[in-house]
Amino acid sequence: MTALDDLDPALLDAPSAELAARLRAGRPVDAAAVCGWQYDGISLGLPAWIERLTWKKFAKAFHRDADGALRGWNLRCHQDGLDAPWRPRVHRSVPVTFGHFALTTVDDRYPAPAGTLLLDYGRGGNRRGDPVARLRDPVVALDDAGDRLLGCSLVEVAGRLIATPSYFVLRRGPRVGHVPTPPRR
Repeated sequence: MTALDDLDPALLDAPSAELAARLRAGRPVDAAAVCGWQYDGISLGLPAWIERLTWKKFAKAFHRDADGALRGWNLRCHQDGLDAPWRPRVHRSVPVTFGHFALTTVDDRYPAPAGTLLLDYGRGGNRRGDPVARLRDPVVALDDAGDRLLGCSLVEVAGRLIATPSYFVLRRGPRVGHVPTPPRR
């Protein structure tokens, strides 16, 4: 499956104002509905030079631990074009993960509907001093099934949320295969 299969291609080139409007109009996502699934991700809204330094393709995995905790992580993927399948990078036969997050819901500080899923990297067990711990990603569904999600990245500094130009779209992919331990567990 490629990035454009079952995805509104207009999202790929949408300006930030349109992405923000779609986020505000999105449907809340139940964390239980995404747990157990990996989602293929496409970075939106960033200048091309930043994407060349970071990534265009990535994946997010959502999981419920045996104790009931809802969490997830990001997977680094090969940057071989949006028409190629998503393939996580591996090191010693294990997918390369980063940016672990806890799943919760937004409060009234967020530019998203009440009940929206929040990926809270500050509570994800990332290493002390990891700058990703300041990220907060509200995520909404673009469809009734929760197969297509839209999110944005905000930075929390001293209790205040600062918008970034970073948006992303997620498409439901395979079941979660590898469950890593957060770096600081």
